[in-house]
Amino acid sequence: MKSLVGYCSLMSMFLLGCSTDCTQIKVLLPQASSGVYWIQPLFCEMRQDGGWTVLQRRSGGAVSFDRKWAAYKMGFGNYSEDFWLGLKMVSSLTKTKTLGGEREAFKLHVGEYRGDAGDAIRGAYSGIDQNGFGFSTADQDNDGCHPCIFGDIAQNACTSSDTGGWWYSSCGSASLNGEWHPDGDHIFQSSGLHWRTWHGPVGYSMNATRMMIKSV
Repeated sequence: MKSLVGYCSLMSMFLLGCSTDCTQIKVLLPQASSGVYWIQPLFCEMRQDGGWTVLQRRSGGAVSFDRKWAAYKMGFGNYSEDFWLGLKMVSSLTKTKTLGGEREAFKLHVGEYRGDAGDAIRGAYSGIDQNGFGFSTADQDNDGCHPCIFGDIAQNACTSSDTGGWWYSSCGSASLNGEWHPDGDHIFQSSGLHWRTWHGPVGYSMNATRMMIKSV
């Protein structure tokens, strides 16, 4: 029995070593549980239909997402808690190039939206479509503001108000990497975690977010 258990453990390690993302692990090991898998490393979400690679998770303010380009490129945080996987890693995992390479500022390319929260990436109103825009941070601006005009306010960079790095387009209506706020504490109208086609007004900030990708 011990030999059989040892053999199975060895085979599991071999299969994991052959995997490049969470979908492959789910296919090879259907009963795998959610957790940190040392492939890259990655955090794999195995519940429900499983095989999802988590690229961002926010659940509190312990990990600051007000970071510069190098941090967003390589990733930061704790994979078992709040983290950002890294633009370089996500770009390498997307076979159809949902995310472009660094030369084009990791430009975002998303397909048709499906769900009930609204397509905030393409904007709550016209002129703020974030699809097709590069990633912006405080030290690398690709948001298209020259400047952006909001009423009587002129803004040269969306990161000055939204704080975290994101695929901004005239700032836009989706921003999940901003400053985290507890319930009732939204401070500035643009700070916080937003998906404005789902919940308004602008000052609303979500308590938790998770971004995931999956091979199809």
